[in-house]
Amino acid sequence: MDYLRNTMKFQDLVLGAYGRKVAYTDVEKITVDNVVKVIGNCIGVFNYNKPIIRYLWRYYKGDQPIKYREKLIRDDICNKIEENHAYEIVQFKVGQTYGEPVQFISRKDDEKINKAVDELNDYLVDANKQDKDIKGGEWQSATGTSFKAIQRIVDGDIPFRIVVPSPLNTFVIYNRNTEEPVLAVQELKDEDGRYYKMAFSDTMSFKIVDSKVTEAKLHTYGGIPIIEYPNNHERLSDIELVIDLLDAINNMQSNRMDGVEQFVQSWIKFVNCEVDTEAFEKMKQAGALVVKSINKDYKSEVDVMTQELDQTQCQISKDDLWDNALSVLAIPTKQSNTGGDTQGAVELRNGWDFSKTRAKLKDSLVKSSEKRLAVAVLNTLRISGNDLKLSVRDFDVQINHSPQDNMYTKSQTLLQLLQCGIHPLIAIKTVGLWGDAEKTFLLSKSYLDNLWKTIDDAEEQERKAQEIVNRMQDNDFPDNT
Repeated sequence: MDYLRNTMKFQDLVLGAYGRKVAYTDVEKITVDNVVKVIGNCIGVFNYNKPIIRYLWRYYKGDQPIKYREKLIRDDICNKIEENHAYEIVQFKVGQTYGEPVQFISRKDDEKINKAVDELNDYLVDANKQDKDIKGGEWQSATGTSFKAIQRIVDGDIPFRIVVPSPLNTFVIYNRNTEEPVLAVQELKDEDGRYYKMAFSDTMSFKIVDSKVTEAKLHTYGGIPIIEYPNNHERLSDIELVIDLLDAINNMQSNRMDGVEQFVQSWIKFVNCEVDTEAFEKMKQAGALVVKSINKDYKSEVDVMTQELDQTQCQISKDDLWDNALSVLAIPTKQSNTGGDTQGAVELRNGWDFSKTRAKLKDSLVKSSEKRLAVAVLNTLRISGNDLKLSVRDFDVQINHSPQDNMYTKSQTLLQLLQCGIHPLIAIKTVGLWGDAEKTFLLSKSYLDNLWKTIDDAEEQERKAQEIVNRMQDNDFPDNT
């Protein structure tokens, strides 16, 4: 079994067990005494997932079974045409979730908290978080899971960095009862090429060499600094959902090219005549055939054996396979004849609206992981003397799915909501034009107050106007007593 090349079909590797397995333990607290045993009990899950993850990652990059295609009939014509739709699928899914920066937004109407959240976002921009999000998103979509980790920097512009560990050497162990992560493990090599494991609990880090803890110490990340980002609860890859369809498309396209080539390089049939190889080669170069009958009673015949493949029917079948793949993955079709429909009608017909709805199902998983990442970042900042005095209850995670789409309709909706007396903050959140609705509201508050008066504002203005009138009356009729 060749694990370094994708020579086999994916089904032959997983044998129907789709999705990545999750490592569970019944241990609630990881200590120096039990960490080796916990890892030993769960390492089998990691070793089971590793070849599957490697297969899917190589498949995404173009190493697909069609590259190793073999033929028994006309093996001299064996095209190996690959249409790497796996790359197209993964890039689309990554763009949906991480195409716009994932940001933290304030949940409270507090200027101090708002400024602290803005500063947290600035730190993450300096750490190139979106670049890491995209890199991790590729692993997430292609293999079913991914990881991000926080590392402390002593001398740097910011006190931490974000890295994306490979799922080929990283896994997380969860408690079976709480389903909370209790330990993250990495398989690493030192400068001499010797393997060792680094494990992180919520309070401690362990270095393990040859199944022995050689180093154990407390850390100050405030939680496990390696966070898993699953693609879905079953850790299903976007590729494996349609991998049979993708293989069929590659096979069909290769057979189509074989059909074209076999039509051009057709067999020549000789009936009742003999031609030796040397004479035949000379006649091919001359472009003519001269043969003699071997029997006077039977007429000699030379014919080209041709059977052209019906390319139209092949294209229909291929389009059907790809349409089914798009439907399973909720990816919009690229229809060109949109006519004079509005953008909303086109989005509904071509599947864009359904695609956004499907993408939002992943949001809760990403938000949960982002909150865990934020805890590690905030504690790292606190230890380095840059305490933002924030808790995870002060902010939320904002994932923007093409906020500027259908902008005119959204702005019209905002105007109607404001005219109906809806609170401006609720109206701004409802239309979804801005990633940070709270910040947009606070920056726009003075303008909104000028355009949209509340009852309290009107009563206050009426009271002030009455005071001005009273003062004017007192000035016109002074007291002469």
